[in-house]
Amino acid sequence: MPPPRQTPQRARRLRRALAGLATIAGIMLATAGTGHAAPYAPPPPVPELAPSTLDARYAAERRAIEAALRTAHEIGDRERARALGGFLRPGRRFLYFDPRGRGRAVEVVGDLARARRIAVLVPGADTTLATFDDRAGKPWSTPGGGARSLYRQAAGVEPGPGLAVVAWLGYAAPRTFSGDVLTDERAARGGRELRRFLGDLHEAGPRASVALLCHSYGSVVCGRAGLDGRGPEAAGRRRVTDIALFGSPGTAARSAYGLGRAARVWAGRGASDWTEDVPHVRVLGLGLGPDPVSPEFGARVFRAGGGGHSDYLAPGSPSLRNLAGIALGRPDQVTQVTRA
Repeated sequence: MPPPRQTPQRARRLRRALAGLATIAGIMLATAGTGHAAPYAPPPPVPELAPSTLDARYAAERRAIEAALRTAHEIGDRERARALGGFLRPGRRFLYFDPRGRGRAVEVVGDLARARRIAVLVPGADTTLATFDDRAGKPWSTPGGGARSLYRQAAGVEPGPGLAVVAWLGYAAPRTFSGDVLTDERAARGGRELRRFLGDLHEAGPRASVALLCHSYGSVVCGRAGLDGRGPEAAGRRRVTDIALFGSPGTAARSAYGLGRAARVWAGRGASDWTEDVPHVRVLGLGLGPDPVSPEFGARVFRAGGGGHSDYLAPGSPSLRNLAGIALGRPDQVTQVTRA
């Protein structure tokens, strides 16, 4: 027996139902993996940054992490709970924490109030609270693990409170497989947050000069911070003496001069880094501009060894040794690439 013929009205109802299901599926896919945004509370008020308020700030953020950990256990968010449990290990100190969405966190390694130099590590795509300390068995490829690796390397060169390292996940990092990484739109928002943070950092460590160490899409954030810097936070930005771009797909700047007229701009790329194959164009807002290691860009190119995109802060690597020299403000200790 043949199936009954569909009337036009019945066909319209079926199309509407299928469209509704497709919309719901799209919303679910778009929001999947956001870390159960709704259950997590917004960050509470915290003391303004100053040397005298650092301990109070660390304590307030620790309480916020403890509260978020309780929520993660209540809703069964195991990945988030595992990460937050690590944040609460003895001795860890956070200047900022926000568990909403994919999360944001800013950790300090070292003595921020006494440091003569502060290195701010700006991570790239796919960085979330869940990947803040470990990713694919390479802890040095994350903000937290990379900051500790850099701090240990620098301490071997200059013992004492000479350097503090800040792991700065202060922006909503894009996913690698998304349209966001093809433009600097998200980086523009991150750049504004970074400029604001640098102004606050001046209050917390008024005697220290700053190095920005910018990995992957984080270099686009640093680029926009340099290109767009205006207003009162420029006082903090003027203390930036070094900007290091590594594993960079581009910065949206035409040249190193556009990033930091008073800063030394460095660039490095490992021999196995896939960003070498990224098209370095910028047309109608798409693309991220010139290659930072190209002669035309004008950066000081440091030797990064044979590592891949996630290996710049790996212990024992030439890139880590050179980035430590940049972080410490010792250009004479940085091995540069000699151009023909």
